[in-house]
Amino acid sequence: MPVPVAFTELAGLSRQERLEQLRRRMAAVPARGESVTEHVPLGEEHDSRGVLDVPPALADLLPRRGLSRGSVVTLSGADSLLLGLLASTTGAGAHAVVIGRPRLGLLAAAEMGAQLGRIAVIPDPGPDPVEVAAVLLDGMDVVVLSLGGNSVNPSRARAVIARARSKGSILIVADGHWSGAELRLDARVIGYDGLGRGTGRVRSMRLVVQAQGRAFGPATARLDLQSVDGRIEWVPEVGAEPAERPGNTAAIPALPAAVSL
Repeated sequence: MPVPVAFTELAGLSRQERLEQLRRRMAAVPARGESVTEHVPLGEEHDSRGVLDVPPALADLLPRRGLSRGSVVTLSGADSLLLGLLASTTGAGAHAVVIGRPRLGLLAAAEMGAQLGRIAVIPDPGPDPVEVAAVLLDGMDVVVLSLGGNSVNPSRARAVIARARSKGSILIVADGHWSGAELRLDARVIGYDGLGRGTGRVRSMRLVVQAQGRAFGPATARLDLQSVDGRIEWVPEVGAEPAERPGNTAAIPALPAAVSL
């Protein structure tokens, strides 16, 4: 099985050395998006940005049924949501980098269909992870930035958003507060199936996923993550109502601000 690409640790390098290291590694990445199928829903032909896939069970929550290139997405809650997004985007040919998440369970992402050879990891990005993310927007389809509970200054966030838009990349921000994101996603575990009284094996995990964007109100879906023949699949929960459309669910609360970056 291919393994994720590991960037050299950046913590001990000077700013110039970090930038040079990042740019060398990006130069080795195949042309961005060459193998990614970009689709634009009917009625949105005026928007030239492409859309990257999400797990099919999540698509009904999003107006364009995927993640729009040039956008910023914030995540909160269960890691399974991030793993599913990495699986769907890299499985469709995109290249991704994960910054500041050394314990992210990429084996589970591979079981969901992720192509680990298209995922780079930077466990320790050094003192300025936002700068590292901004540089990598130049050459990666998807940049995942973990803020470790911190908050990014709004003026700096706007500058990075503008960079993502101009480069056609997607920035996914987790574990912190980022103002101005186009889409917020939250996943909460609500149960497991397969466990008995202290025994048994987990067969599936049930989630509630909420989505809210600047252009649409909140929407929710109840989903199962099921193990099928060694692969983890996202499916609508049996008996659950169809995804609730905007306006039927309370807004997703913002993560509290902490230290500014």
